Amino acid sequence: MKQDKNEIRWDKLLKIRTTGRDDSKADQYRYPYEPTPYSVLERLANSGLIRKNNTLIDYGCGKGRVDYFMAYQTKCKSIGIEYDERIYEKAMTNKETAVSSNKVIIELANAEKFEVLESVDKIYFFNPFSVEILQKVIAQILDSYYENIRTIQLFFYYPSDEYISYLMTVDELMYYDEIDCRDLFDGNDSRERIMIFEIM
Repeated sequence: MKQDKNEIRWDKLLKIRTTGRDDSKADQYRYPYEPTPYSVLERLANSGLIRKNNTLIDYGCGKGRVDYFMAYQTKCKSIGIEYDERIYEKAMTNKETAVSSNKVIIELANAEKFEVLESVDKIYFFNPFSVEILQKVIAQILDSYYENIRTIQLFFYYPSDEYISYLMTVDELMYYDEIDCRDLFDGNDSRERIMIFEIM
């Protein structure tokens, strides 16, 4: 119940509408839209790992919650990538009213084809797609890294075993840390965490 109130409170404060799940275009490769709980985003914002001079990409941004929240809380620039046109339209509707909209760009694009800008140094995933697509996305990120060598941090909220197994095989990725979120929810679910990897 406390979670629900927090969800509504933040949406109101940010002047956006991002609650609810959407399975309408989900399949074996692209997973349903489900927003990251605000309590998890608060923890990420409070970690100090994302600041105003950073540029964040949110893959599978849905209605843009991560983008508008992180831009508001940390003053970072944020780029949301969404492939579902209907959900993208909702993110754009939010952009018209969001308090932090001047720092947010929402792109209608397939993640695996999106060219990562050289300014991007923080990347967020909440299980938006299958490992097959993730592999192509990581290849795009590495291309961008080699064009402009910099430290890039990747944040994986609620990571699946498949994701973790794959990430551990990528030579350029180093496990950096994790943010434990188990105490925010009932049930002590070991997946309730943000795993952080770094390319440097």
